[in-house]
Amino acid sequence: MARPSAARPKQARGRKYMLIRYGRMGTLGWFEHNEAQIPRCPKRAVIKTERGLELGELVGQLCPYRGGNFRFDQDEVNRYFEDSEVEYACDPAGKFVRYATAEDLSEERHLEKIAAEEMEHCRQFVKELGLAMKVVDAEHVFGGERIVFYFMADGRVDFRELVRKLAQEYQTRIEMRQIGSRDEARILADYETCGQECCCRRFLKALKPVNMRMAKMQKATLDPAKISGYCGRLKCCLRYEDKTYNELKERLPSKNTVVKTRFGKGKVLDSQILTQLVLVEHEGGAKIAVPLEELEIISAPVRRKKEEASESKDTEQQSDQAQ
Repeated sequence: MARPSAARPKQARGRKYMLIRYGRMGTLGWFEHNEAQIPRCPKRAVIKTERGLELGELVGQLCPYRGGNFRFDQDEVNRYFEDSEVEYACDPAGKFVRYATAEDLSEERHLEKIAAEEMEHCRQFVKELGLAMKVVDAEHVFGGERIVFYFMADGRVDFRELVRKLAQEYQTRIEMRQIGSRDEARILADYETCGQECCCRRFLKALKPVNMRMAKMQKATLDPAKISGYCGRLKCCLRYEDKTYNELKERLPSKNTVVKTRFGKGKVLDSQILTQLVLVEHEGGAKIAVPLEELEIISAPVRRKKEEASESKDTEQQSDQAQ
């Protein structure tokens, strides 16, 4: 998550920057350029980062740029990404080299094939060395300056011998990057049960924890097959509506609250968060679902706040996605 804008240096005045998404993890970063105009269509770009030459994709071209500068100032963009919980490089990440040509895109496809072969070779070396690790993917940086291997392991792995073998085989810099199951989904996942491309692959970069409290509040069933994502953990989208669910729940009276409706006096048995309906058992024994705005609270249970605090503490401890 990006830090507050006051805690970081701003971009140099008089220079122009474009926002580009790059790398296998879809990192966002600012890149200095000298272009007079920015095309208002999807555009790939060759950029220079600390890893070398890379291919990226221009972001925000429909928002539009003015005289080559992003329409919004640095602080506005920072606030947008902080509110959206998207992780990005707030300081300049490198320089724009050129817009990608047909030859560049052809070279990218060629490198993707090579990376697949490099991954297989790495897996073979891992097997020979008996290392307790799973090679998930390989990324051959566009300029050829390095090859990045993404792997999973239960703990720390001494892969120095593996790096020596790979460096000797490919005569370039080798980088080993350990990832978790959620990052594996970000790299390999395609589509989720909603029919959309996985959020972590398409746009979601700040993968915050999701806990069982969110699932219990939003779902009628806690069947793991229905509430778990590609990574096998609770779906990240459970966070999207959690704030709204909490706000709606706060408006509803708790169980055993004594209320008054147009049908008379009664006691709350249950409630529905989304519909804002309250099931009330009246003095005559009739059970009727009443809209929240049509009832008047007479008296609430004495220990409601303490019980809710205890319940919240218990469910928060059941974190399913600790990072």
